Amino acid sequence: MAVCELGSIGKAAEREFIAASAVSKRLSDLEATLETPLLYRHTRGVDLTPAGESLLHHARSVLFSLDKMQGELSEYADGVRGHVRIHASISAIVQFLPEDLGSFAADHPQVKIDLEEHLSTEVTRAVQEGAADLGICNVGVLVKGHELQTQAYRQDQLVLIVPRRHPLLARKALAFEDTLDFDHVGLHSNSSIHLAMRDAAAASGRTIKLRIHVTGLDAMCRMIHNGLGVGVMPRRAFELMHGVGELDCVALTDVWAVRNIALVARDFTTLPVTARLLVDHLKARAIAPEPALAH
Repeated sequence: MAVCELGSIGKAAEREFIAASAVSKRLSDLEATLETPLLYRHTRGVDLTPAGESLLHHARSVLFSLDKMQGELSEYADGVRGHVRIHASISAIVQFLPEDLGSFAADHPQVKIDLEEHLSTEVTRAVQEGAADLGICNVGVLVKGHELQTQAYRQDQLVLIVPRRHPLLARKALAFEDTLDFDHVGLHSNSSIHLAMRDAAAASGRTIKLRIHVTGLDAMCRMIHNGLGVGVMPRRAFELMHGVGELDCVALTDVWAVRNIALVARDFTTLPVTARLLVDHLKARAIAPEPALAH
């Protein structure tokens, strides 16, 4: 795994405090045992063969299982303790996780939570590869035949964000197709929101007049406030950022504008005790009434 991550036998040997010749010998022995090459060796370092890609996947899975075993057993030493690795989409982080994780941390101060923000597609990949115990993202990005398990968490509603006095504010609700005459401020090109917008525009035989891409919802609001276009984001996220610019929102009537945000794991039953505690907490919080937003 070190060789694959660093792309170099020498760098891997340095990181793992092993002689480069010993690393090379172990790799050669492994290839001889498997009777297939695992690496393409060249002057710049190494690349994985298809067999190497497969072995890397299984190696990560084995080490993930060992870490999980060690972590779960250590939790019994002095009460429930440990840490949970979470990858989540920006929508989940902005709208729901600050309060939900905050209340969990208050109830379980001995549990460490490692939270990283990623695109929904990257969240599911991290869970699949064992880089995260738990994923929280738009369930619509999961492809058919995936091996991941999901549990319902929250639902959000996408709305169109426009400057005040914009002509579209005369409408109480509208289809996304009706926004395509205007410039758009879009999120990352691989974000689930942008992909849904792109597909909706294509279905109507049109394209989005995308003026600029931004990586955050606050940046989107500032760009829209300054006349660079309109944009799409979750309603609750917009309400939480109500002070960013003189803006308003219009409901979207498209089916894809209502999204299900799910908890994602390889197997919920085999998660460490701490992760299962967090899953139960998040599901309970999702059932409870949402607190009113201050304005």
